[in-house]
Amino acid sequence: MSVPAPGTSPLAGLGVTAPVLAAPMAGGPTTAALVTAAARADGLGFLAGGYKTAEQLHAQLAEVRSVTPVFGVNLFAPNPLAIEPAEYRRYAETLRPLAERYGVELPPEPVEDDDYWEQKLDLLRRDPVPVVSFTFAIPPAQVIASLRSLGSVVAATVTNAAEARAATDAGVDMLAVQGWAAGGHSATLTPRRLPEPVPTAVLVATIRDASRLPVIAAGGLATPAQVADVIHAGAAAVMVGTALLRTSESGASAVHQAAIADRSRGETVLTRSFTGRPARAISNQFTDQYDALAPSGYPALHHLTSPIRKAAAAAGDLEAVHLWAGTGYQQATPGAAADILRALSTAL
Repeated sequence: MSVPAPGTSPLAGLGVTAPVLAAPMAGGPTTAALVTAAARADGLGFLAGGYKTAEQLHAQLAEVRSVTPVFGVNLFAPNPLAIEPAEYRRYAETLRPLAERYGVELPPEPVEDDDYWEQKLDLLRRDPVPVVSFTFAIPPAQVIASLRSLGSVVAATVTNAAEARAATDAGVDMLAVQGWAAGGHSATLTPRRLPEPVPTAVLVATIRDASRLPVIAAGGLATPAQVADVIHAGAAAVMVGTALLRTSESGASAVHQAAIADRSRGETVLTRSFTGRPARAISNQFTDQYDALAPSGYPALHHLTSPIRKAAAAAGDLEAVHLWAGTGYQQATPGAAADILRALSTAL
């Protein structure tokens, strides 16, 4: 049975009645079709603004708006992890044999950028959307206020009670609470440290005690029982990402989907090896070989390893690709995204 989000959630005012939403997954897995599928299930999907130019994001906005007016956009807020050039070159040198195997060039010096932050903010001010969420940092209060003044519901992604209090003080409407078990990048505001291994339901309850704001929970939620646990812990809704990677609307690469489907693969690990920032992936030869060697450094390491990862994906090599996945990845099944979102609410 589908359970509406509590009336205190601003999502209810958008007509969102389903408790299971589609999380933003940057780098390709989230497509416009995945976002509109969530809307068809009476929920909400988030376009992933990360790693896109403002022009690319604008094109996706138009594609989604041609189907539904109810959706969100997620942006990476700048929280750079600077890296010393010597440390960067040391790690690049360890990766050189792999780069030579694929015939790719690695950036000789750190590439530091802000992921088109100001341009994408300008886009969302010119062309407001129903919901805007931020990951990696809490934007300045004036940024949040400017978006809210245009009618956007604003959410910040947090991973502990201190971050929740800071986001509340900054003026957001909602908290996206990301648990340790989540796939892909951790949203931690202190990425030189790995997030604490706290179950998502426990984290939700802790943050509900720390902030008055409604909560959307995410992280390792792969079964109806897990969804029910976090709703009962006080979440207004949940977001799932890994559970949607094998759907017909997923834009995940063929090698990524193959790894998610492979029941013989191992556990997931939190690793800096791909991007210099903690992220959860299915373990493979890359994480086994380079995790202990990788320094912190984002986005420099993201740009450093990107040529290798792209070449490996094109070659069908699962062992040198970032296989982002939450701890429950083996529960992911093929099918229509709307059906999977509805099925995850059946224990409520």
